[in-house]
Amino acid sequence: MTTIRCAATMLQRTFDEWRAQGDDLWLFAYGSLIWKTEFEVAEKRPARVHGHHRALQMWSRVNRGTPERPGLVLALISGGSCRGMALRIQADHVPDMLPQLWQREMPNPVYDPKWLPCLTPQGPVSALSFTLSRHSPNYTGRLTDARYREIFAHSRGRYGSTLDYARLTCDHLRAIGIQDAELERVVALAAPHPSHHHTP
Repeated sequence: MTTIRCAATMLQRTFDEWRAQGDDLWLFAYGSLIWKTEFEVAEKRPARVHGHHRALQMWSRVNRGTPERPGLVLALISGGSCRGMALRIQADHVPDMLPQLWQREMPNPVYDPKWLPCLTPQGPVSALSFTLSRHSPNYTGRLTDARYREIFAHSRGRYGSTLDYARLTCDHLRAIGIQDAELERVVALAAPHPSHHHTP
């Protein structure tokens, strides 16, 4: 039996959990939130989460693909560890920022929002993180290189193509000193950078 997942309920629950902590909100950024934040951040820290890793293994049927040609986005999947950024959002900005974040990250309520302990140079913080269960129908499981190539060639959604998303994330991770070997490997499967953008 499939549980009906409701974005509004999950948002309310996350908001209530944050309010119970009664402080600024920390958010763990591991993908596009690093390079496309879209809200005011009071502080950024390099951070590491243990017990989850970044993987380009989540179907995207809105942001980076369509129902007919699903694209991919990154998710935090259990196992291993992940380096990213911890973003601090001032408490008085949270009531406006959270619904905006939900609209972007949860157009289909696929992620499981969780508070994960993040290790930062200034000490640990508990940060809101968007994780994905291996039992989710949106978890791709292991994809072949051929499948990645096909998705990179054809899948685009309201925010652009899966390939642009993956390349931008790689570039921005590198810029903050993070080398994600698997993501680099997958992105390298795509055709070489064209010298000029052509319309498919």
